[in-house]
Amino acid sequence: MDLAIFDLDNTLLAGDSDYQWGEFLIDIGVVDRAAHASINDQFYADYKVGKLDIDAFLAFQLKPLSNNSRAQLDAWHLQFMQTKIQPMMTEKSRALVEKHRANGDVLLIITATNSFVTGPIAQAFGIPNLIGTVPEEVNGEFTGKVVGTPSFQQGKITRLNEWLAERGETLKDFDTTWFYSDSHNDLPLMKRVDKPVAVNPDPVLEAYAKDQDWPIISLRN
Repeated sequence: MDLAIFDLDNTLLAGDSDYQWGEFLIDIGVVDRAAHASINDQFYADYKVGKLDIDAFLAFQLKPLSNNSRAQLDAWHLQFMQTKIQPMMTEKSRALVEKHRANGDVLLIITATNSFVTGPIAQAFGIPNLIGTVPEEVNGEFTGKVVGTPSFQQGKITRLNEWLAERGETLKDFDTTWFYSDSHNDLPLMKRVDKPVAVNPDPVLEAYAKDQDWPIISLRN
């Protein structure tokens, strides 16, 4: 049995769910465009060049969760899925997931984006396992804080090992381990699996993948 691990943003999705959640909140008037957009854009730019301050980003990104009720957030998320996420779920991405499902592989999404935003997206792909950054909840409401290690860069390895340990497994228990990603931020984990695959890669990952003779694919329609 194989383990197929997928990054989410700009890999399975033709876009970034984290960034689009911020844009969605701007669109519906929950946050001010002038105050939010420039900061959101800077964090996204920092991420792309590998200089993201994950703690500062999470403090910024999780604030709207703590400022609104869970019931309201859930209602907004349904709209977010329809307007922002579904258009980014390509036929090629769905086909790749179904190929691994038909093979009987264990399917897992691992993403730095928080699990409130990404949980319904994993469900939409029919992927039962998700590792995302976990926003703290108290009495069903978000606090704006993070539980455990953010699943970002080296943190993806930490969280993956924790998830495997809960299952009584290690990477060596699988016949083949796959990891699909677009970002050089994921190189630490890509180096740990049997079959790393660069998906619409950023320039740094593309150069590394070519040097290592890793497959490079596109999941854009």
